[in-house]
Order: sequence, then C-alpha cells, then structure tokens
Amino acid sequence: MSKIQVAIMMGSKSDFPTMDETAKILKEFGVGYEMRVLSAHRTPKETAKYAEELQARGVKVVICGAGGSAALAGVVAAHSPLPVIGIPIESVLNGIDSLLSTVQMPPGVPVAAVAIGKPGAKNAGLLAIRILAIADKTLAGKLRKFVDEQRKKILAEKIDT
Repeated sequence: MSKIQVAIMMGSKSDFPTMDETAKILKEFGVGYEMRVLSAHRTPKETAKYAEELQARGVKVVICGAGGSAALAGVVAAHSPLPVIGIPIESVLNGIDSLLSTVQMPPGVPVAAVAIGKPGAKNAGLLAIRILAIADKTLAGKLRKFVDEQRKKILAEKIDT
C-alpha cells in the first residue's frame, strides 16, 4: 500500500465494524490509510493534537465516525484545514442523533456527511478517493473503472416477471 493519505478516526473501538468498511474501499483502490481511536469527549487534547499534525504528515483527507453526539468530525475540522468526512454511526436513535450532530456544523467549520452506518462508511471511502483523484491520474483511472463496473453490473441485472 502507498503512503498514508487518509486518516480514519473513530470515537470508540465499537465503531470499528462500521469504519472497517471505509478501510476495505481504500484498500481496494490501493490508498494508504491509518486508523485511530480518539474521542472528542474522552481524549480531547490527544484528538486536537492528532488533527493538528495530519497535514504536516502528508495526510490529505480525514474520515471520522462517531455515534451519539458525534462531535469527532467537527472537532477534527476545527483543528485541521483538511477535508473532513463524517460518518454517523448507528447508536441510541438508530443513528439519527449522530446524523444530526454531524450535519449541524456552524459556518466556517465544514464537515461532509454521508449516510448512517456501513453504507455511509463505504461512501466516505469513495468520497475520499474522489477528492484524492483530482490530483492523481492513476487513482482517477481506477475510479473510472470502478464506476464503469458498477454501471455494467446494474445493466446486467434482469428481472423475471
């Protein structure tokens, strides 16, 4: 795998089954990443320090998954100029609480939000790839191939009536 371009963060280890879907997509495209468990509420200093150092380390995109109040993506966006993608993790209110927390960022602290749970985690990986592909022709080619394969799968589906 290549150098680390994407940081995947989660608020707790229990978020791993969802966040692993992001990692699978990045692996499929050969995009280097690292995963960390850091909490906006339980490890605020460590979270801020990690976020502040990412750009200098060459990371290009940050993907954060958290449940409940889902503050992680917003805290990271407040401490880093990098694009931040928030994945609402299914939690107490089936992830609606996490979704609302992720999308209700104040002006000046942008966080991109994807769907709740594993579908969102997959799309977060794909969104990160789209961002990286702007400046990476090889990755852009892989993305075009992926999109074309999806198109072909749908066109091949038949419904017997």
